[in-house]
Amino acid sequence: MKPRFTGIPFFVYPVTDMARARRFYGGVLGLSESLVRGDQYVEYDVGSATIALSTVLKDCVPGTSGAAALETEDFEAVIAHLRQHDIRFLFGPLDTGDCHFARFLDSEGNHICIHRRRAR
Repeated sequence: MKPRFTGIPFFVYPVTDMARARRFYGGVLGLSESLVRGDQYVEYDVGSATIALSTVLKDCVPGTSGAAALETEDFEAVIAHLRQHDIRFLFGPLDTGDCHFARFLDSEGNHICIHRRRAR
């Protein structure tokens, strides 16, 4: 039997400075914290998925793997907001024909994507 996956319930990023990371995710991105365990672990619910930040992931280095994608209906406004915070995009923003997409780094060097799927 082949496993069937239906979504991404969470994505965890290693961080070295939780206070700085919380300022970025809560302040710059405007996400609300859904679970806080001191300076070791914080969760942000985004729709049906969760982005988690952790200072206790052993053998994990911030900025070395993965990327969380944040879906938005207001792509242009989010891009403008990020630019106001001097966020430098690594890729995009661009229109692929199927979606709008941009990739940048968070405060810890991890990759984040802003995404808007086109209606089909």
